[in-house]
Amino acid sequence: MHTSALITDFYELTMMQGYFEQKHNPQVVFDMFYRTNPFEGGYVIFAGLHDLIDKLQSLCFSDDDIEYLGSLGTFSSEFLAYLREYHFGGDVYAMDEGQVVFPGEPLLRIQTDLIEAQLIEGLLLNTLNFQSLIATKASRMSLACSRGNLMEFGLRRAQGEDGALSASRAAFIGGCQVTSNTLAGKAFNIPVAGTMAHSWIMSFDSELQSFRVYAQLYPDNTVLLIDTYDTLGSGIDNAIIVGLEQKKKGKKIGVRIDSGDLSYLPRVIRKKLDDAGLTDATIVVSNDLTEEIVQTLVHDEVPIDSWGIGTHLVTGGSQASLNGVYKLAAKEGKEGQIIPTMKISNSFEKTTNPGIKQVYRFFDGDGGALADLITLDSEQIVSGKKYTFYHPFAEADFFEMQSDRYHRCEPLLSQKMANGKRIGDKPSVQEIQDLARKNLALFHTSYLRQINPHIYKVSLSAKLKKLKMDLLVAQRRKAKEEL
Repeated sequence: MHTSALITDFYELTMMQGYFEQKHNPQVVFDMFYRTNPFEGGYVIFAGLHDLIDKLQSLCFSDDDIEYLGSLGTFSSEFLAYLREYHFGGDVYAMDEGQVVFPGEPLLRIQTDLIEAQLIEGLLLNTLNFQSLIATKASRMSLACSRGNLMEFGLRRAQGEDGALSASRAAFIGGCQVTSNTLAGKAFNIPVAGTMAHSWIMSFDSELQSFRVYAQLYPDNTVLLIDTYDTLGSGIDNAIIVGLEQKKKGKKIGVRIDSGDLSYLPRVIRKKLDDAGLTDATIVVSNDLTEEIVQTLVHDEVPIDSWGIGTHLVTGGSQASLNGVYKLAAKEGKEGQIIPTMKISNSFEKTTNPGIKQVYRFFDGDGGALADLITLDSEQIVSGKKYTFYHPFAEADFFEMQSDRYHRCEPLLSQKMANGKRIGDKPSVQEIQDLARKNLALFHTSYLRQINPHIYKVSLSAKLKKLKMDLLVAQRRKAKEEL
């Protein structure tokens, strides 16, 4: 199955034709990074990388795609012939999927020719921005419920079929244990789960009959929805009747609440279940949960065993998107040399970092993350030396990382594709989820808290800082000379 290369913005194609016609197609380096943390949080879980690699490996223009482009009257026959033979052939360097990342860091680097780099911009940002956003939201919700049983129930609220599938994958990476999306279960081997709808109960002559039939059909997964008619009346009473019947068979039940006061109801229900001898019965809650609601309920020690979350997980809730961008960092000169380049803005924080770069993470003796250093890829950063960390925006702000302050450092970017082909095996989403969990454990809880997190330090090396300032001064001088 191919991925249509039409998944790009139209102006990319018109620029590509311009490069093609002008025979202007140098080798270039593009970085993908994001500017600010979503949800007013302290971090992002990098997700979507291996979905992107799959798409890049199968990216091409079908005959129908070429016919459509030809019908627009914009593109020459020579350019269309070029597109007909197109397959991605670039190199990709990236952080591991599941890595904990921060603003300004190059998360992914594309090294290829200019035409190809332009073509894939929309696909790349669409895939990485969305999945990183949802994985981060799931991670925050998982932390909010103290790593409890978090279930993703977002299919019907997600933005379309593809959005639902991508959201299920990303939510699992971020910390969900199961999904209600059956297609995601098949595609990614994610455990699937579900209970019942109010319509199931309403379709029977009585609530009790609906519970009994369900328990007979699914004795090992009997979760009864108790708020169709009267949660603290018939709902819990009928659930207890069925629960006691199941207990005699060596089975246990769960009850689900999808409305009402989720601080009050679970306490009363827990007592009723325990008084009836159903101490192993579980309580599941849903009902438009947010991470703030979850955290409050956990803090108040409300007896809830599982959390079913849909809308505010798979849509990103209060955050519509991750503000990831894709910027040119270096280009081939006339003599074949690679020339660092940068976008200059009146806002210094929007001025990009030039050149081919690497990111190093520094760790203390206990393995905890201390700070990240963005360097030029050519720099040799090794443990045991002192390094100066320059603030990415404030020109005079820096600190010294003394050799006795850290235990080790390691590079975060590694090559993931060479000449359009994946390097190494594709990890499963279970492996990526495990990596995300382990990476989060390396950070002090102050960086992970929901409200006012501590800001993790991401800095520039002395050489990168100097290159950036030199280019900035040179560009300003050139601009004045042109006036």
